[in-house]
This record gives sequence, structure tokens and C-alpha cells, in this order.
Amino acid sequence: MKGVVLAGGLGTRLGPMTQVANKHVLDLYDEPMIHFPVRTLARAGVTELVVVVGRYGDQVQTVLGDGSGLGVSIDYAHQEGESGIADALAKARPHVGDDRIVAILGDNLYQDDLRPYVEAFRAQEQGARILLKQVEDARRFGVATVDGDRIAEIEEKPAAPKSDLAVTGCYMYDARVFDIVDGLEPSARGELEITDVNNDYVARGQMAFDVLPGWWTDAGTHASKLKASILVALTKGVTFHA
Repeated sequence: MKGVVLAGGLGTRLGPMTQVANKHVLDLYDEPMIHFPVRTLARAGVTELVVVVGRYGDQVQTVLGDGSGLGVSIDYAHQEGESGIADALAKARPHVGDDRIVAILGDNLYQDDLRPYVEAFRAQEQGARILLKQVEDARRFGVATVDGDRIAEIEEKPAAPKSDLAVTGCYMYDARVFDIVDGLEPSARGELEITDVNNDYVARGQMAFDVLPGWWTDAGTHASKLKASILVALTKGVTFHA
């Protein structure tokens, strides 16, 4: 099984700093953002990684190197522009081959150890697995509608969400995922959408899921980056004084 860290895109929501820096090297409290998804995969037992980088990707490579400092080995792939998460995933294909993958967005942080969910995916005969989290406002996420132990559908950033279950940025797929991406058409915003990939597995009845008990956040906006930094600080035992 290979890990894929998706650290491409332009990071425009974190401007103006992202005009001169890859957003994934920006700090979350006292560490670069990119450390957290890499460490999440390592903690889950996934140590052979492909990191997909975009603009200023050399900065990510400078921060991570060969990955040995974080207990992993890293190959790099490159994504041009902002063509979507599924497009970024496709760039990892030459390094992945026929292996299963655990992909994680480079700006996502998880409180939970993901090893139990990765092991559950290993035990699946085929298909995919995603991690869901209850959120107060699901409108800026992919939102899953669940029927018992199956996902009925996933909607991308719905104006009126049918549930409070956000699809977090960790996706586990069998090797067929790359063929699915090859068959995608760009969305209205000109991107290959990861929600379309997930809904392909949903339609085939091959999408499993887990609901996370601990906190989860992205760090893709100024507000969520601040929230992530505070969560990291609290995890490290920092005390804030007035």
C-alpha cells in the first residue's frame, strides 16, 4: 500500500503569502503544514509515499527531503495549475502502479490515529473507503448521505446539505481509481472532482466509510489555518495567557 500526499494547487485562499510560497510549507503553530499529513500516514503504518506538488513545489521538497526525518520514504510528482484533487491524484500513478493507496490532502489534520481505518481498508476485497466527520456547517465540503451502513450519495458543497457528515480529506482506493479518473470530465469550475471519483465507487456499492470521533480540520483558509494552529498548540500542551 502506498500513501499519496496531495500538495498541489495554487493555494489562492491563503494569499498573499501563497503568491511567493507553497501553502503547505506555511506554519501551523511551530511546524510546516506538510508535516502533519505525512506524520498521519506514518502513524497509520503507511510509509512509502508519493507527494504531489504544484507551484513552488521545490519548497516542499526542501522541507521534506527524502522523508527519512519523518520516518517515511518519498517520491515526488508534479501537478500544473489547479485542475482538481482527482487530477493531482492521477499524477501519482507512475509511482503507485497496481498498489492500493491512502491519499490525504496536504492541508488536513486529524486528531485520531487512522491506523484502524487503514487496516479495515486492507481487509476489504476491493473498492474504496472514506472518513466522515460531523460538522456544524457542511456547505463548504463534500457531504455524504448515509443509509445504514452504506453511503447513498455524496454532494459537493451543497447549498442545502442533506446531512452533517463532511467527507474529510483522506481517501482510500484500490488500483481501479486511476481508470476512474481517466474517464472523468471536468466540472463546471474546470476541475476533475474527487467527489465524482467517490460517487463512482458509491454507485458500484464499493464505498465503505467510518465516522471519526476526534477533531478534524483543514487549513486551506485563513480562518481554518488559525484554527488548525490553535489545535496543534493545544495538542502540544501550550497554555494561552491573556
